[in-house]
Amino acid sequence: MPEHERREIIEDLVVRELKSALFMTEEEDLPLETGFFDLGLTSLKLSEVKSVLESTLDCEIQTTVLFRRPTPEQLIDHLTD
Repeated sequence: MPEHERREIIEDLVVRELKSALFMTEEEDLPLETGFFDLGLTSLKLSEVKSVLESTLDCEIQTTVLFRRPTPEQLIDHLTD
């Protein structure tokens, strides 16, 4: 799969899961450059999102990645690489 298509799919998945965890509607914009905790996520909710992403993408996401790459955009970059 071309990189730009893979990125779009991963971005859609990450955004969908984060919006769900934050009880946002599909129409609401999720600012990709805002930190997870600034968005209102808790450690527990972030762990739940991580678990869903791991299951869906069939990969392991190290917990430290969520703290070293603390924004949705940085997580998407990491998952795309």
